[in-house]
Amino acid sequence: MATLGIAPIRTGSGTQQKLDTRIGALQFTHDFANGYPTPETLERLFDERDFQRACQAYLWALPLVGFAEWQHASEGLGAANGQIVAYLSYTDKRGILTPNATTPYYVGFVDLTRSGPLVLELPPSGIRGGLVSIWQEAIEGCEPGGKYLILGPGQEQPGDTRTHEILSVPSLSFMIGVRITVTDPGQAETVLSQLRIYPYAARDSPPPTSLIEAADRPWSGIPPRGLTYWERLDGIVQREQLGERDHFFLEMLKPLGIEKGKAFAPDARQKELLEQGALLGEAMAKANTCDRRFACVKYHDGAHWDHALNLDADDPAEYWGRLDERASWFYEAYSAAADMSPNRPGPSSAYLGAYRDKAGDWLDGGNSYRLRVPPNPPANLFWSVTLYDLDTRSLILNQQQIADRSSRMDLRKNGDGSVDVYCGPKAPKGFEQNWIPTALGKGWFSYFRLYEPTEAYFDASWKLPDFERID
Repeated sequence: MATLGIAPIRTGSGTQQKLDTRIGALQFTHDFANGYPTPETLERLFDERDFQRACQAYLWALPLVGFAEWQHASEGLGAANGQIVAYLSYTDKRGILTPNATTPYYVGFVDLTRSGPLVLELPPSGIRGGLVSIWQEAIEGCEPGGKYLILGPGQEQPGDTRTHEILSVPSLSFMIGVRITVTDPGQAETVLSQLRIYPYAARDSPPPTSLIEAADRPWSGIPPRGLTYWERLDGIVQREQLGERDHFFLEMLKPLGIEKGKAFAPDARQKELLEQGALLGEAMAKANTCDRRFACVKYHDGAHWDHALNLDADDPAEYWGRLDERASWFYEAYSAAADMSPNRPGPSSAYLGAYRDKAGDWLDGGNSYRLRVPPNPPANLFWSVTLYDLDTRSLILNQQQIADRSSRMDLRKNGDGSVDVYCGPKAPKGFEQNWIPTALGKGWFSYFRLYEPTEAYFDASWKLPDFERID
């Protein structure tokens, strides 16, 4: 870190003092302790203050803006309030941060200020998922087969609700996201028809379940860049009541033109600071994600695999008060729940992230790599390895539309039961079915998922090697 340089400057009115700092030279009318900032220094200091606030607010707001952007994109696809959109194809999922490459997604957004209290009916089986708040925090309390009356903050319970279970949600907007676990198309259609969302006011004649498909249309639910990032955040600030935990961030946003009850109309100075803050804020977010500097983040000693979601399953509420850990996940992912960062075996999923190879170099689409998955992977269901584009943090873009390999596929195995997954511009001869194509000039990263991990994952007695660069 640079030291603070102090030098006197002789002028006709006395001795000014100049401080050489990391943002340039700052001048004061006398010595630093007894002098006032000069007009030029005043402007520089206020600009720097607000610029630093924009950078930190970018990191703080990542879960909010990710939610708001997907909600906005869903409306752009033609989804009405509460209507489910089906994301089925490879192209559909490229608008989602780090999706599973093979699982269909069914996602809808609800604004309770438009619908009023809402009824949610869940199928008795064949479904997995739930509700997510504007912070992308899982909302507990929904079970298969349940019939719920959902109330947002400030909404009063209607008189006759004897046939419904009351579910109070912490935000006026929320997302419902589900995966259909049955594989038979007829059964899947039945399960979807049993998923009902309608206003309580329409309870006597509820509309039938209606969903639309993304249908390979271009869309993006990925946090936008530039001024649009702040427009999405302002929309959340205006519509929602954020908690006391976020009070000082909301205060930091006021000089930048984002304040509840006031129109977002930044002047030229504010626009420049917001745009630069979003740019440097994203650079900080990328560094914070691909080089996580948290305690106990590595899967095992000497490896470059991180625990991607650093949430304590025994105390999930504590996670939402962390700035850097939270930002590291939401820069590249959607939603967080205790069963996505488990501490022990059970019905959960474990996520490991890799950004460097065995030698410690960044993963590069122009190079070829081998990942050797050792025998007896610690997963009751299956494992998968998925590659993501560094720019969009979504499925890697290639002509073959191949982003993952998993134990559910017909992969070539080695004699000891291990599996070699190859990543690179060209398929290795004889291992085409084990190959994930990458592109020259584009960085990528990977998630390794274990579905229903077993004890060998938690005690790290099963050690996943790093990606190893090969010729």
